[in-house]
Amino acid sequence: MVTATATQVFACDSTSITFSPEGDQVVINSPETLGVLHTAASFLNDLHPVAFPTETVYGLGAVALNATAALKIFSTKGRPPDNPLIVHVSSRRMLQSLLPHNYKLSRSYELLIEHFWPGPLTLLFPCDHSLIPDIITAGQPTVAIRMPSHPVARALIAITDAPLAAPSANSSGKPSPTRAEHVLNDLNGKIPLILDGGPCEVGLESTVVDGLHEDGNIRILRPGGVTVEDITQVLVAGFSDAETPIPHILVHRRDYLDDALEQAPTTPGMKYRHYSPSVPVTLLRSASDVPLGIEPVSPSAFLEDIKHAAPQSPDALRVGLLMPSDSILMKSLINDTTIQWHEFPLGLVSEPAITARRLFDGLLTLEREEVDLILVEEVSEEKEGLAIMNRVKKAAGNTRWITVL
Repeated sequence: MVTATATQVFACDSTSITFSPEGDQVVINSPETLGVLHTAASFLNDLHPVAFPTETVYGLGAVALNATAALKIFSTKGRPPDNPLIVHVSSRRMLQSLLPHNYKLSRSYELLIEHFWPGPLTLLFPCDHSLIPDIITAGQPTVAIRMPSHPVARALIAITDAPLAAPSANSSGKPSPTRAEHVLNDLNGKIPLILDGGPCEVGLESTVVDGLHEDGNIRILRPGGVTVEDITQVLVAGFSDAETPIPHILVHRRDYLDDALEQAPTTPGMKYRHYSPSVPVTLLRSASDVPLGIEPVSPSAFLEDIKHAAPQSPDALRVGLLMPSDSILMKSLINDTTIQWHEFPLGLVSEPAITARRLFDGLLTLEREEVDLILVEEVSEEKEGLAIMNRVKKAAGNTRWITVL
């Protein structure tokens, strides 16, 4: 693979980018941003991957209709070949160009696209294998597609004049990057350039929806930037005057299991452990929901356990805390002054959207601070909390139940 000796980072002015109502035309008022986007598009059309911001996380993009270009995503990330990619489009016209000629959008999909595109929602569609290489879909009969709302991402796709396959711009299995510096720290020298569009607004990957089943129900394969509650509200309102029953919303691993799907996934984030820094991560859960056979411990007893297990003396132990800023548990833990605490507050308990935005940044920041262990406190699995806990459970190598008074 041809790569740059050092990756270049170019700032883009998102405020200088506007789109026509149909999304087919893009206007860029900043000459610098326009030049940078054309440079990135040239790399993409020469089959080199580049990193760019989306509203969810930074993506590592390549032209989706070229198998050679897509293969470089896998080699750059060290990504398993059976882990499919999401295809990103800039307009409804580009979406239609990818779909089989005889395919008609369902009422559910029309409603979801109307309300959440552009935005952090990915939909599964039947795959036209004459257009989309098998490496994109891992040989599956469906392809995952979304339209990002970040102006830089959407403008790059439009200027490249091709859909872009783009997983997160990081080494496979690591926390997803939400800032350009995260990408540079990980992939410097492996890709020619990074477009810097500032920190990502959502901070977690898109919600992936499968609405292709004959029962008409909506299956959420990966919770993300669009919440289950948001999807439910839109579909209930959209079907209220229709003869067709309102679709049921089913969340994978919460409302149903599908072992075959996990072994041969149709979308990223289902089969492999993800989001893990090089530092061990422990999820701390409340004693109110303890599985049978598990004995919860007090915060002080838990701290004695980790100090006893540490190879260094307790006063040299560096522990990162990813917890809400109003966490009662965090206040209990930091009373132990024999440990060197590194705090990365995630916002208030009542603000799960802020927690989602800060989660990956916190994991990567604490990793860079060279802590010995990261402790993450659970959040309620409602609204953005469902996606947060989906990521934390995959990142954590250990779970402990704690009694908090």
